[in-house]
Amino acid sequence: MFRLLRASHPEPGAAVTAAAGLLAVGVGHSAGGVAVVAGTVAASQLAVGWHNDWLDADRDAAVGRTDKPVAAGTVGRRTVAVAAVVAAAVTVPLALLGGPRAALAAALGLGSALVYNWPLKFTPASVVPYAVSFAVLPAFVVLALPGSPTPPVWLVAAGGLLGAGAHFANALPDLSDDARTGVHGLPHRLGPAGTGLAGGALLLAATAVLVFGPPGPPSWAGLAATAVAAVVLPIGWYGSRTATARGVRPVIVFRAVLVVALIDVLLLVTSGRLV
Repeated sequence: MFRLLRASHPEPGAAVTAAAGLLAVGVGHSAGGVAVVAGTVAASQLAVGWHNDWLDADRDAAVGRTDKPVAAGTVGRRTVAVAAVVAAAVTVPLALLGGPRAALAAALGLGSALVYNWPLKFTPASVVPYAVSFAVLPAFVVLALPGSPTPPVWLVAAGGLLGAGAHFANALPDLSDDARTGVHGLPHRLGPAGTGLAGGALLLAATAVLVFGPPGPPSWAGLAATAVAAVVLPIGWYGSRTATARGVRPVIVFRAVLVVALIDVLLLVTSGRLV
């Protein structure tokens, strides 16, 4: 069971599920509503992770990914495929507990993520499913509230920008391995420098939307977060260029992008003002 769970990409899945649950608390869900949101998002994340490892088993084996249970042979490929189907099948029924509009949003987010796994991951449109699925996530959380209120545009836009930025940040460390196995999404076409810049710019834009989008004046904490993001990204970019010139793997920009992504997630889950 542990190895099957390991094949689902549990770390990012748990992070997304936790963020959705915290956002549900922030927008005013009851304990039952938080459970519906977290359960739906967890099932969706499991389906996407298992589907990804089922598809990528041969590619992962080709680059020696012993951390992937399917590629390492510790979990059967068919087992992962069946698990993915089961998790996907329960996602929408769980979301229906939050209402039909919430279920439609959950289905859209799941479908978008699965389409990323194949075929869009290999195309210049690879960023689109990330933007769509992350934009849908806060929309689903709001729509699952009693009465299904309309999600604010700024919240949906911030989610989309955060997702697009996360795509570039996630791809940055694995560009060479991905390219060797035929993955040529948008980050691979932009290269390490372009990917770092794109990810940083998108996450900085998400920060600005989360701070200035809600009604009323921005909080001091939000302004401080914007300032930190604006400083961290150029430092990371400069450090990465210096490391490249010295022949060192340029991971500094990746870490800088992750810092800004964490700031954005914290802003997102504390942005409970809907009107």
